[in-house]
Amino acid sequence: MTRFSIGFLLFLTMFGFNASAQEGKKDEGKSDLTFFLNEDGSQYVKATFLNQIWLRNTWNNPGTTVDGYPETNTFDIGLRRTRIQLFGKISDKVFFYTQFGNNNLTYLGERKQGLFFHDALGELELVENKLSIGAGLTGWNGVSRYASPSIGSILSLDAPLYQQTTNDATDQFLRKYSAYIKGKLGKLDYRMAMSKPMAISRSTIQPDSPGENALFAATPPGLQWHGYYMYQFREQESNLTSYNTGSYLGSKSVFNLGAGFLFQKDAMWIQDVPEGMVTFSNLSLFAVDVFYDQPLDRERGTALTAYAAFHSNDYGKNYIRNLGVMNPANGIGASGSFNGAGNSFPMMGTGQTYYGQLGYLMKRDLLADWGTLQPFVTSQLSLFDGLDDPMFMYEYGLNWLIKGNQTKLSVHYQSRPVFEAQTSEILQTDRKGMLVMQLQIAI
Repeated sequence: MTRFSIGFLLFLTMFGFNASAQEGKKDEGKSDLTFFLNEDGSQYVKATFLNQIWLRNTWNNPGTTVDGYPETNTFDIGLRRTRIQLFGKISDKVFFYTQFGNNNLTYLGERKQGLFFHDALGELELVENKLSIGAGLTGWNGVSRYASPSIGSILSLDAPLYQQTTNDATDQFLRKYSAYIKGKLGKLDYRMAMSKPMAISRSTIQPDSPGENALFAATPPGLQWHGYYMYQFREQESNLTSYNTGSYLGSKSVFNLGAGFLFQKDAMWIQDVPEGMVTFSNLSLFAVDVFYDQPLDRERGTALTAYAAFHSNDYGKNYIRNLGVMNPANGIGASGSFNGAGNSFPMMGTGQTYYGQLGYLMKRDLLADWGTLQPFVTSQLSLFDGLDDPMFMYEYGLNWLIKGNQTKLSVHYQSRPVFEAQTSEILQTDRKGMLVMQLQIAI
């Protein structure tokens, strides 16, 4: 696959990339890698590349170990995401999309990892703009906006990962084997999908056997149904791919209200401790959100980006998932907390979650030839049934936009709560932090 991708990129280069694809001919000053298949540019093949490099210091959760050795804080360098996309329209009605690469390459990971497909789908447009159908390994997911984030345009350092509700449990980094429909009906943008969940036995996030709190069932999974609907009051957003933009950097005036769901019958199981009886429950998730991206002064180039979401999630009795992004540790000692090792914290669970983010784009060319700045702040407040205290995580940082989202340097601090199991309660006892510098290069 690596030889294929390199060869394909060389082919496109030799035969003449032009600036701007599909919508790109309208986007002056935007440089990308596109090979046009016809004279008007309506049929094309496009390639992109993205690399996100992290330099990070993590103040680890209590009891954290690395290969069995205690470690209170860890400095590491890693690749959060390295991706190549190949996609295009090979006729007026036929679209294909592939994305391959890797995530979370760290000093603790396996060496010489191979690339793998994140997405591979084919799509037919039945009614222009209004109805398309497709299938494959896809990110056409329901529930909320950032269940499918555009990774190159994320406002904060990372997407709100709790919205990727089954990430690596029954999917592959949010992608699912799905058949889907999508389109626009006036100002309403819609997507609906039917997915076959991946077997939990191939996942490493939980045991295969039931426990006293709900887990994903290891029995053969039934179908999963999900959808997301946006009413777009102002400018229309592209739905060429499934991935939703994090910040338009003042190039669009967008105001959307969204709502979505996800349902899977008997997706979860639990075992009663006294009787040993195993019972099943449905996975039922619901969300509403609002996205606002508005130029404030077009001459100066300032803009505001804001997003807010509410999720009501039922994963079953007291379900909690601790998750640490690109976790720098791999073990926990006897003095460990409920959070687990490294930078993990309770990110997903049964209950209600409130999330918000806000970013301000400063004036164009604030730093002359070195671009401009975009400070941001985000927070997640979750009232999980399985915790006796609220889970409150907050982040703040600064994007240095050297060349928009194509070349940016981000500095980001995250504060997370630490929970301890005390007698019959799980309570917050401390907070820990993570400081990250990210360099993003994209074509």
